[in-house]
Amino acid sequence: MIERLCDAIDRLNDRLGRAVAWLALIMVLAQFAVVVLRYMFGFGSIMMQESVIYLHAILFLAGAGYTLLHDGHVRVDIFYRDAAPRTRAFVDLIGVLIFLLPVCALIWWGSWSYVQTSWQVLEGSRETSGIHAVYLLKTAILVFSLLMALQGIAMGLRALMVIRGETAKSPGEV
Repeated sequence: MIERLCDAIDRLNDRLGRAVAWLALIMVLAQFAVVVLRYMFGFGSIMMQESVIYLHAILFLAGAGYTLLHDGHVRVDIFYRDAAPRTRAFVDLIGVLIFLLPVCALIWWGSWSYVQTSWQVLEGSRETSGIHAVYLLKTAILVFSLLMALQGIAMGLRALMVIRGETAKSPGEV
């Protein structure tokens, strides 16, 4: 049961991460178009410029769970790499319980009213010709904290399984 829950969370973050990875290509193409249009044709578009910011934010916020799943976040690796699997599981569990989940909860709690207020007024760009969906961009903060917390839960449950001597997949095995 626990293994299936962890697998479901892993699949969610893996699929979402692979999907949002394409935003990097779209972002590069949009930025290239902004530069070409501006400097070759003298045409500027605030909406296109803002789209690069939106794509960048969504790429990183929605892809953070994928990065955690595939062990891509920065880690101070003094003893972790050479430690036994059970020791690594303890470190992972402590990290999830003491750092990751509380920070995700703090981000959620701190940004909830910020996002809610933005939705209430359907906040848009300050520029007339900008993207009038700032409320959607701010919602990505909540998506980030949710995806990171879910992946942290899966990581913590897998660590518990290793500590208890049960077989568990290592992170990134989807």
